[in-house]
Amino acid sequence: MEAEPLLTLARWLSPSYPTGGFNFSGGLETAVAEGQTGPEGLEAWLAGLLAHGGPRNDAIFLHLAHRAAPGELAALAERAEAMAISAERLAEMRQQGAAFAATTHAARGLDLPDLPYPLAVGRAARLAGLPATPAAALFLQSLASNLVQAALRLMPLGQTRGAGIVERLAPLCARLAEETATAGLDDLGTAAFAADIASLRHEVLEPRMFRS
Repeated sequence: MEAEPLLTLARWLSPSYPTGGFNFSGGLETAVAEGQTGPEGLEAWLAGLLAHGGPRNDAIFLHLAHRAAPGELAALAERAEAMAISAERLAEMRQQGAAFAATTHAARGLDLPDLPYPLAVGRAARLAGLPATPAAALFLQSLASNLVQAALRLMPLGQTRGAGIVERLAPLCARLAEETATAGLDDLGTAAFAADIASLRHEVLEPRMFRS
């Protein structure tokens, strides 16, 4: 990619973009509270979530939104929301998508409707003439980075160790972005059962720091 498109995607998916990613743990807070994962198991937990959980669906939806006709977006949004495993996951997708759409419209003037977050990113990339696969890779890496940042508040992980986890997950993010580039609705699904259950149980977790 040329520098300017790459920088655009990096801005959209950076921690400074006001999508509120720091508010959400994707069920990780429950997993830590219940002793399912910790500093030693965090990398495996995140790798499993990326490869077999909601983030893989997110990458598929991002690609689908990138190549969809405008009239197909509403049906895609309905399917994406139906795939949300929990009420918190649904709220996360909606709130981050709305924040992304509002900020990107204000900053770049794109005619971007409120959509679930991965659809909003995919559609924005299409409208801005940016390629979908790098957008999906950066989307997944951003998600992994946000979860590591959540872990830093939940366990004795340390910044250096956390950065190493994100570094080692980068090839997986790139591979998933490539693999989902031609995926369709029939390829949606999850098998990250522990993470899904943790997301559901977070709705009644007390006390808690995160919104999911």
